Amino acid sequence: MSAFKKRPFKRRSRFYSRPKTCQFCTDKSIDLDYKNTDLLRRLITEDGKIRPRRQTGTCARHQRAVAAEIKRARHIALLPYTGEYWDESR
Repeated sequence: MSAFKKRPFKRRSRFYSRPKTCQFCTDKSIDLDYKNTDLLRRLITEDGKIRPRRQTGTCARHQRAVAAEIKRARHIALLPYTGEYWDESR
């Protein structure tokens, strides 16, 4: 038997911690709208999934609004349902 104990493997966290302040509550001038696709693309993953609150730092009220606006933008084809973005050559 070994005299030394094995240390448990230390995992790296996948995401870095962000401040837990909602960007929409702190800056009232940000317009949360389905036409603002640049903002909404930052709030979805590469796969097209909506990022959770713990990653974006939004409050519950604004996370519900973000999800609704992303779904509206998907419905009228401003955002893709999957991670593959539209081909401009078509």
